[in-house]
Amino acid sequence: MDFDYVVVGAGSAGCVVAARLSEDPGTTVALVEAGGPDDDPNVRVPLATPELFGTDLDWNLATTPQPGLAGRSVTWPRGRGLGGSSTINFQMWVPGHADDLDTWAAGPLWGKEAFGPYFRRVERWAGEPDAGRTHGVDGPLWISPPRDPDPSSAAFVEACAEAGLGPIDGGLGGSPDSGAALTPLTQREGRRWSTADAYLRPAADRPNLTVLTNAQVHGVVLRDGRATGVRLADGVLTARREVVVSAGAIGSPHLLMLSGIGDPDRLAAAGVEPEVALPGVGQGLHDHLVVDFVLRAKGGTRFTDLGPDARRQYDTDRTGPFSSNLAEAVAFLRADGGDGPPDLELIWVPAAFDADGAPLAGRTLGVVLLQPRSRGRIDLVDANPATPPRIDPGYLTDPRDLTAFLEGVRFARKVADARVLEPLLDGPLTPWPGDDEALGAFVREHAETVFHPVGTCRMGTAEDSVVDPRLRVRGVAGLRVVDASVIPHVPRGHTHAHAVAVGERGAELIKEEQ
Repeated sequence: MDFDYVVVGAGSAGCVVAARLSEDPGTTVALVEAGGPDDDPNVRVPLATPELFGTDLDWNLATTPQPGLAGRSVTWPRGRGLGGSSTINFQMWVPGHADDLDTWAAGPLWGKEAFGPYFRRVERWAGEPDAGRTHGVDGPLWISPPRDPDPSSAAFVEACAEAGLGPIDGGLGGSPDSGAALTPLTQREGRRWSTADAYLRPAADRPNLTVLTNAQVHGVVLRDGRATGVRLADGVLTARREVVVSAGAIGSPHLLMLSGIGDPDRLAAAGVEPEVALPGVGQGLHDHLVVDFVLRAKGGTRFTDLGPDARRQYDTDRTGPFSSNLAEAVAFLRADGGDGPPDLELIWVPAAFDADGAPLAGRTLGVVLLQPRSRGRIDLVDANPATPPRIDPGYLTDPRDLTAFLEGVRFARKVADARVLEPLLDGPLTPWPGDDEALGAFVREHAETVFHPVGTCRMGTAEDSVVDPRLRVRGVAGLRVVDASVIPHVPRGHTHAHAVAVGERGAELIKEEQ
């Protein structure tokens, strides 16, 4: 089959690209997705997110054993199906600090003045309007305040103020240096609103858009230095204009390497014939880490008994514990206590669960390292497209990361000890570690991913970047990467917002060259 554009991956960016390109009725677009439809009923229910992990909607990846994490391998849930990771994430919409964009060093197209407005283009704020709020109001992706937040989440915001972090004026749509707020969510009327909901479904009836599910792409077809299509198990899709790879921070470098684009020595070692020497493919992998502390709740929580009554409450009016995305409030701060953009985040979860997912009578306070210095890489294991790549994020290989983590944990303890939380908490379920050595060991033994990998197809103006500022793959005509893999430096926020905005910007760049 022949199309003008073939977009690989129907995730947070790919749905955007396919929908925007197909707005032109004279342009034909194929959107190819390895997974299936997003028709699992749990997709819509905010609290059911953890139940989606490990299902057919999840690639269910894992890292190599990490020396910086006491030799542990970390499970990496990644969305597989329409909507990609926006279909299985915790629905947090936290773009972070505007200055992040200026650290990307990707030229004038991507600075905060040029790229910042694309977040507002995406958003459709569902909350009460007020002068201090800076969310967009006309975009396709609904952003809502928590519909029925647990009372402890507001108490957490007050506890942060008691510890020196006041509420964030206007919420998280702006560019906070520090402070606390309830979390804006990608929800509409209490239900998840993914990029498949926002972008793909409104475009589904367009005759010029073809969506193929359960169709894993095996490679990009290269001919005389140009991408001319993609290979599937049962044939080839031809792209007359461009192939757009939007398979995410793991899938995109994996597909490029399977196609012979990458470090020639590493490709040859995996049994792939090198076609284009681009050593940066797969390099620069980094991610946000979180370490959670479980606090005993006085009198239990509304999440302890999630029986039929709680589910009926949600089904009736979209309230109660099933309306919670779990990560209901956040706070931002600097490890050094100074002014300027934050490098640590606290996440408040008004519930707690044991290793098997059973509810505990507790609350969870997570500490997130926002600006990791450690770097890793993605590599091929072999030339079989069905074999997951080798994922080595290099967690905590830079000692400065652990130092910052320790400061975050100390501040989290101050918040947990705040007077306003005394009626709600009764100390930790597990003891707080004591000295720095014990605290560092605790972090290494318990830190997990926040699901924010970036950097593996880094964009930039230098020749060692994988894509140029227009997201074109260096050395290959007719091929772009448009997703979170192009982000050179992880933001001080949550990367779903950036992936969607990159999708908007990437589609516009493509249209400019039609």
